[in-house]
Amino acid sequence: MKKTLLTLFMSSLLACFSLAGSVPAFAEEGVHLDKAPINISDKASLRRGAKIFAENCFSCHSAKFMRFNRIAKDLDMSKSDVRKMMIFTRDAKGAPTKIGAVMKVAMDAAYQKRAFGTTVPDLSVEARARGADWLYTYLRSFYIDPSRPTGANNAVFPKVGMPNILWKQQGLQKAVYKTIVQEDGVKANVIDHMEIVVPGNLNQVQFDKYTADLVNFMVYLAEPIQNVRRSMGWKVLGFLVILFVFAYMLKKEYWKDVHH
Repeated sequence: MKKTLLTLFMSSLLACFSLAGSVPAFAEEGVHLDKAPINISDKASLRRGAKIFAENCFSCHSAKFMRFNRIAKDLDMSKSDVRKMMIFTRDAKGAPTKIGAVMKVAMDAAYQKRAFGTTVPDLSVEARARGADWLYTYLRSFYIDPSRPTGANNAVFPKVGMPNILWKQQGLQKAVYKTIVQEDGVKANVIDHMEIVVPGNLNQVQFDKYTADLVNFMVYLAEPIQNVRRSMGWKVLGFLVILFVFAYMLKKEYWKDVHH
């Protein structure tokens, strides 16, 4: 009985940890994903990421599950600062978009298909769908490819339709290939590493931090309540530990005559 109770408790505890720590990460086969330095408790990073998102992503990509005033509240920003930084659209009557509106873009689906060949995905939950490591690696893996319509390709997402929007910050890089022998004996050229051929406004360390702030904000977008959820999760686990102690003591009291 004692072992059974302990086993059930430990199984429940491990299940809670595994669910709390599960984050999806998908990439092309053989592509290494760099670890994204994510910390959504760092509000300074989130504010920088919100600015980067507004400057580079929000003209094409919506985040329709998030409201501007929620960002102001969560990131300790004034509504006027959020309005100045992120709101560039007007409603049907020509008035500025309200601070309580969701983050939609003016670009309609028809124009997106003409410009990019496909509709542009909403980024509200992209970090949960792809994983922070995927986004972090993807945004730093564009390289020059004259065969592509945008002049750029991506090592993580080959033949992607999105242009390299961060090229001014990162610079332009080329892919350096190596030859490998596959399991079937066929030789293949694969990307070994990247080399900067046109320097950007930021060095490598600065650009990595710049990208990390953007991904950090996108992780926040995907689940803004996660800090509260994690805090509550620890409280629940603490409660379960205390409950286990009392349950075990009660079990001993009930079964003392049987054990003796």
